[in-house]
Amino acid sequence: MRNTGGRHEIKHFINYFDFVQLRSRLPHVLKPDRNAVDGNAYRVRSLYFDNYNDKALREKIDGVDYREKFRLRLYNNDPSFIKLEKKSKKSGLCFKQSAVIPLEFCERLLDGEYDVLKQGGHPLALELYTKLNSQLLRPKNIVDYKREAYVFQAGNVRVTLDYDIRAGTDIKTFLKRDIITFPIHRKIVLEVKYDRFIPEIVRGVVALSNRQQTAFSKYAAARII
Repeated sequence: MRNTGGRHEIKHFINYFDFVQLRSRLPHVLKPDRNAVDGNAYRVRSLYFDNYNDKALREKIDGVDYREKFRLRLYNNDPSFIKLEKKSKKSGLCFKQSAVIPLEFCERLLDGEYDVLKQGGHPLALELYTKLNSQLLRPKNIVDYKREAYVFQAGNVRVTLDYDIRAGTDIKTFLKRDIITFPIHRKIVLEVKYDRFIPEIVRGVVALSNRQQTAFSKYAAARII
C-alpha cells in the first residue's frame, strides 16, 4: 500500500482547441504515463462507494474541509490489476492511499461478501471493511473515461487530460470488458497535480488564457445525473 503526502490538485475545463494545443506541447517537456496503450491514452474505470445517505456526495457538494471516498479502479478494461483506493481531502490538500487486491477479492466484494476484506491484512482493506459496517458504505456507481497523462519528476508533477467521461449504474458489470454506460460530461478536464511547487517550464506548457479553476468531481457528476 502506498501512502503519499498531501498534494495540490488544480482542475480546469478546457475546449477541444486547448486540448489539441496541450497534447502537442506536453510530450516535449513531460513523459507520457506508463499506462498508455492507445497513443498516450488509456481508459480508467472506477467503482465508488457511498452510504445510504450519500455521505461522500453531500460532503463534496457542500465543500466539507475533510472528506474521503473509497473506490475500486482498473485500467484499460483489464481486471488482472485492480486497486482499492481511498482519496481524502483536508485543508485544500489531497491524499491518496491504495492497495492492489486480487481479482477473486474484487469478485466476492461485488457479490456482497465483505468479509473477504479481512483476508490478507491490508490496512486499507480493513478500514473499508470497518466502514462498510459502521457507515453502511456500499458500491454506488461506475465512472469510466479516457485519460492522457504526463509526468515531470521535479515537483512530482502529473498532468492529465480526461475526456469521454461516462457512467454506469450496474455495479455487477464493473469487471466486464464491455459495459453499458452513458455520457455524463462532454467537456475535457485538465488536471495538474503536484507536491510543493510547479516548475516554471511545466507552468509555461500548461498555461492557457481565460481558463478558470473548477472543483469538478466525476463521481459527483455521475451521481447527480
